[in-house]
Amino acid sequence: MPAVHVLADTAYDADHFRDAIAAAKAQAVIPFSRSRSAVSNHDRHVYKERNLVERFFNKLKHFRRIATRYEQTARAFLSMVQLVAVVIWTR
Repeated sequence: MPAVHVLADTAYDADHFRDAIAAAKAQAVIPFSRSRSAVSNHDRHVYKERNLVERFFNKLKHFRRIATRYEQTARAFLSMVQLVAVVIWTR
């Protein structure tokens, strides 16, 4: 499924990132850095979703097994991430 929006913070505010996102037919939701003279025209409501994703990844990293990646295979690691996600969701 192709991306509709690409969410990123101001560290990714560069023309080559924006061009690559546009080439993939997605909308860049990246606020302009303060050093640019252009006015930011990103969708603020969509950008708020980025905070939810970042907070979820932060919660995932609180589980030592995920942060240190003890699993030997990608399949086992994905299973553990899914299990931890369910634990976080049920709290």
